[in-house]
Amino acid sequence: MNHPLVVVAGASGNLGRLVVAELLTRGARVRALTRSGQNARENDQKTAKIGSLGAEIHPINYDDSRALTRACEGAEVVVSTLCGLRPVIIGTQTRLLEAAEAAGVSRFIPSDFSIDYTQIPLGANRNLNLRSEFQSRLDRSRIRATSILNGAFADMLTGTAPFVLFKFRKILCWGDPDQLMAWTTTADTARYTAAAALDPGTPRFLKIAGDQVSARSLADIMTALTGKTHKILRPGGPAVFGALIRFTRLTTPKSDEIYPPWQGMQYMHNMYSGLGTFDQVDNGRYPMQWTSVQDVLRGHLKLP
Repeated sequence: MNHPLVVVAGASGNLGRLVVAELLTRGARVRALTRSGQNARENDQKTAKIGSLGAEIHPINYDDSRALTRACEGAEVVVSTLCGLRPVIIGTQTRLLEAAEAAGVSRFIPSDFSIDYTQIPLGANRNLNLRSEFQSRLDRSRIRATSILNGAFADMLTGTAPFVLFKFRKILCWGDPDQLMAWTTTADTARYTAAAALDPGTPRFLKIAGDQVSARSLADIMTALTGKTHKILRPGGPAVFGALIRFTRLTTPKSDEIYPPWQGMQYMHNMYSGLGTFDQVDNGRYPMQWTSVQDVLRGHLKLP
C-alpha cells in the first residue's frame, strides 16, 4: 500500500509532536519539519522522540523558500502547527504555503486551532486576528485548505487559564454563567487533525468540541469531584472585562510574548461574550473517544 506523505511544520511543538505520532499510527509517512539553527539544540530530545516513532526528521530554515519547497515535494498535505506572532503566523506560514504551492501539494491545514476566529472583530483578539489575516491569503491559493477549530485547549483548565480558581473554590465568570464554551484536549485535537489530514474530502472548516460547558456547569463539576461547594465569581460583565483588558494592555510593556496576560484575557472575553461560539460541531466525522472536561479536572486533582 502506498501510504500518503504528510509534511508537519512545527513538529517539535506540543501539538506537532502529537499530530506526528497520530499520523504514524494511521500508517502515514511523515516528514517532520523542525527548526534548524540556534533553537535546534533545545528541541533535540523532542526531535529524537518523534524520529524514534518513524518520522523523517527534516531540519529546516523557514526563511529559505527553496529549502521549504524541497521539504514539501512529494507530499499530499501540509499540516502547520506553528506557533507565534506575525512573523510566524503571517510570515512563515505564507512562505510555507508558497512552498507547498510550488511543490504541487494538494491540501493545507493551517495552524488555526482556536475558537471561531472568523467571528472575532478586529482588535478583539490579537492572535486570532492574525489567523483571519492569513485566511485571506490562504483562500486565494489553489490549494484546498481546511481549518480545524477546537475551541480552547481543555488542558489549560488545570491552571494555565484562570477559569477554575482551585484555591478559592470559585469559577471566574466575566459574563453569562450559562454561556457554553468549547473545550478540546491537545491530544484529542491532534487525533482529529491526523484523521483530517488523511481525509481528501475535508471541507474548508471543521469544528470540534471535546466538551461544551458553562461557568455554572464547571462549578457543578468541581463540586461533584471534590465534594466541596464551588461557586461562581462574577466581577463584572463583558464591558467591564473589556475595560480591564485595555488597561492591562496599556500598562504592560511591549514585548514579543505570544501569550501575555492581556492576550489570555482577550480569549476569555471572547468565550464568555459568546464570540467565536460554534454553530455546530463535526465531532462525528471520525470515530474517536472524546475527553470530557470532567475527566481533565479529575486527572488534575488525581482522583480515581
